[in-house]
Amino acid sequence: MSLTYPEAIVVGLFQGVTELFPVSSLGHSVIIPALIGGRWARDLNVSAPESPYLAFIVGLHAATALALIVFFWRDWARIIGGFLTSVRDRSIRTPDQRLAWLLIIATVPVGVAGLLLEHTFRTVLGKPVPSALFLAANGGVLYAGELLRRRAAKRTDAATMGAPDEPSDVASDRRLAGLGWAESLLIGAAEILALLPGVSRSGATMVAGLARGLSHEDAARFSFLLATPVILAAGVLKIPDLTGPLGAGIHGQVLAGSLVSGIGAYVAVRFLVRYFETRTLTPFAIYCAVAGLASAAYLGLA
Repeated sequence: MSLTYPEAIVVGLFQGVTELFPVSSLGHSVIIPALIGGRWARDLNVSAPESPYLAFIVGLHAATALALIVFFWRDWARIIGGFLTSVRDRSIRTPDQRLAWLLIIATVPVGVAGLLLEHTFRTVLGKPVPSALFLAANGGVLYAGELLRRRAAKRTDAATMGAPDEPSDVASDRRLAGLGWAESLLIGAAEILALLPGVSRSGATMVAGLARGLSHEDAARFSFLLATPVILAAGVLKIPDLTGPLGAGIHGQVLAGSLVSGIGAYVAVRFLVRYFETRTLTPFAIYCAVAGLASAAYLGLA
């Protein structure tokens, strides 16, 4: 694989940011090199057999996951503690224990689907024009989520609101622990759509959360917590590929891309957590629809 430092840094930056923004990191990883053309289009091709580029961008997921863990470290400390005490006591009593098991259950669908379908979806659909069309469709999904949100009742059950002086992150986790088991499974299953290049993981899970009555803030938080183990597992599984023949001669580029990806992801999640306290998915829906249709038209004529 031929991968320059400028390519690695640019790819690392937009992968780290777009993985968390509801605009599809894989879609951008396919579309942007095709739009630039030339060497970028040749070097950065995820649909190629045994694609080193795919191993590179998936390997960057480890840096993205570490950024999420750093940002949500208090949440993960409570969640892991809740899981361990739940196993020890063989019971699910506290919000932290319940949230831990909700996240585990929600992760199962995409884990199974990823093992069975990822290769097929990548090789068949991981091309610029289909990815651009799926990006446009992602815009439709995000807008549909906003319409569903307007019809869904906001969760205001006093039992899940928390004390008035309770920290906002603790109160949000307490509200999320009030999700039903089937609701959590449904939100997790929405991650399967992200196997399609151009469909956003965070966008799909946020829309599913909004449809179940979550606020934008809580839907975003659950999406980021749910994505962390999936992204981390995907990245860790690709690290052996990058240390083997597929990564020959690009270890420096991988480190540079990972550093930029981790920084970009941390800044992105910090921004998005605050953004979704008061704002919606609509701007992202418009961006995806316009960028996807314009890219499809341009690449289809090129």
